[in-house]
Amino acid sequence: MSLDVPSPHASAPADAWAEHVFSAALGAIDILAIHLGDRLGWYRALASDGPLTADDLARLTGTHPRYAREWLEQQATSGLIVAIDDGPMRFALPAGAAEALTDTRSLAYIAPLARMLAGAAAQMPALLDAYRTGRGVSWEQLGDDARWSQADMNRPWFEQMLGEAIEGVPEIHDVLEREDARIVDVACGAGWSTIALAHAYPGATIVGVDIDAPSIEMARVNAAEAGVAGRVEFVAMDSAELTENYRASFDGTFIFEALHDMPRPVEVLDAIRACVKSDGVVVVMDEGVGDAPVSVGDEVERLMYGFSLFVCLPDGMSSQPSAGTGTVMRPSVLASYAREAGFSSVSVLPIDGFSFFRFYRLHLRDAA
Repeated sequence: MSLDVPSPHASAPADAWAEHVFSAALGAIDILAIHLGDRLGWYRALASDGPLTADDLARLTGTHPRYAREWLEQQATSGLIVAIDDGPMRFALPAGAAEALTDTRSLAYIAPLARMLAGAAAQMPALLDAYRTGRGVSWEQLGDDARWSQADMNRPWFEQMLGEAIEGVPEIHDVLEREDARIVDVACGAGWSTIALAHAYPGATIVGVDIDAPSIEMARVNAAEAGVAGRVEFVAMDSAELTENYRASFDGTFIFEALHDMPRPVEVLDAIRACVKSDGVVVVMDEGVGDAPVSVGDEVERLMYGFSLFVCLPDGMSSQPSAGTGTVMRPSVLASYAREAGFSSVSVLPIDGFSFFRFYRLHLRDAA
């Protein structure tokens, strides 16, 4: 995926830098407009009932026709929808755009990204204060836009790819296949990763743990709808407190894209080490960043630093003392956290297909 905003060379003239910012501004406008279309149901109406006039769109979605017309014209000007001028102007959403912006099960589903960024931007006064004072902006403050967009972005990957990905790694799969296996999904959010594990390992019992109570409530609803509620338990608790209730209880332990958010990652990893069996496995999925800063323009790193600036680092800093990891948790940083928590080593698992992620196994000291 190309962001198509080339960075000027350090010696470039002022006009080149102005063009760079101008191009970025056009992208920001599109993101905010996509957020409007997603939250107001405009894309879904176009996908199901289009082509539509502005009046049609407003009527179907309970919105105002003047605003609908302005948004439709902006979207057509940006090339996101198609204008059909054969009488009253009508607008159509191309099939590819419909999948990317409305199909919640598609691996191409990208609309939640706009919601995440818009939700973070709404907290700009709090972010400015955090940057000045060293305080943070918690997940609770970021609210539902951040909470549910995060869940929706990862859902297709978990539903369609996670089980098969783990099955392809015998050292992990064989442990989870044990009779009466117990698995814990740490920082499970809305539960999509937990549900995916339950589908992949029907003989196992899964516990999903998260500190965010609204996410746990949603996870229970999602598990019931997915038909796995009888084998899945969701618990609202701080992951660092796992040891109190689950010492040496689990065959498999997972943290999916969450360790970098935690203010005290070493404490959490230490608790995980205590709650996994001596012959169990610990897997961390986190961002697929390099071990050192890379060249200007690397799109994965740019995206991850964006999440870090506005979501993950402020959330992690909202509870003190904090490691202040941020989204860009490089492999060497994870390895240092693991060693401090009592693990012997960290290895990268041979799992491909998760575009922005890397899977690590944290090895126990007494592992064979």
